Amino acid sequence: MGQPSTQAITFDESNLVERAQGGDARAFTELVNQYERKIFRLAKHITQSQEDAEDVLQETFLKAYEHLPEFQRQSKFYTWLVRIAVNESLMKLRKRRTARTVSLDEGIDTGEETVAREIAVWEDNPEERYSREELRRILDEAIDALPPIFRTVFVLRDIDELSTEETAGVLNISIPAVKSRLLRARLQLRDRLTRFFKRKGDDVFAYL
Repeated sequence: MGQPSTQAITFDESNLVERAQGGDARAFTELVNQYERKIFRLAKHITQSQEDAEDVLQETFLKAYEHLPEFQRQSKFYTWLVRIAVNESLMKLRKRRTARTVSLDEGIDTGEETVAREIAVWEDNPEERYSREELRRILDEAIDALPPIFRTVFVLRDIDELSTEETAGVLNISIPAVKSRLLRARLQLRDRLTRFFKRKGDDVFAYL
C-alpha cells in the first residue's frame, strides 16, 4: 500500500507556527529546516558575502525565535522571515558600504511587459553551449553585479517569488517603487547577459 508524501504530511506552516508559539521547540526547528537554505541564498545575494550571509541566517532565526510571540500570522511566516533577513542583510551592507548611493527615479515607466524582449536574445541556444550549472553561475554573477536596491527586489520577486505587495511590505516601500526597481533590475540583467553572450538567439531566462 502506497504511503502519502512525507513532505505533505510533515510540513504545515500554520500548524508548526502555532505549535512553536506554544513552546514546541521541535516545531520551530522544522520551520528552520524548511527555510534556512532559502534565507541563506537570499542573504548571500544581498550581501555578496558567505560570511555575512551565515551571520544573517543566524540572526534571522534568533530574532524570529525571540519575537515569535509577537508574530500575528497576518502574513505567511516565510514572508515575516524574509523581512527580518532583508533588514539584517541591509544592515550588513550599511556597515561596510563603500559604493556610492544609487538614486532611484520614481517616475520611470513601470509597465515591464512593454520592454522589448529582443534586447536579450542570442544567435545560439545557450543550453547548447552551456550546461545548466554554468547558466546558473552566469546568472548568479549577473544578479550579484546589480546595485543592492535593484538586486534585493529582483531576488524577492523573481527568485523567491514573493508578490509585489509582499515585496513592498518586506522592504517598506511603495508598490510603484517595487515595480520600478524590478524593471530596472531586469533591464540591467538583460543588458549584462546580452553583452555576455554577444550573439542573437534564445532568451537565457527561458532556460533557468
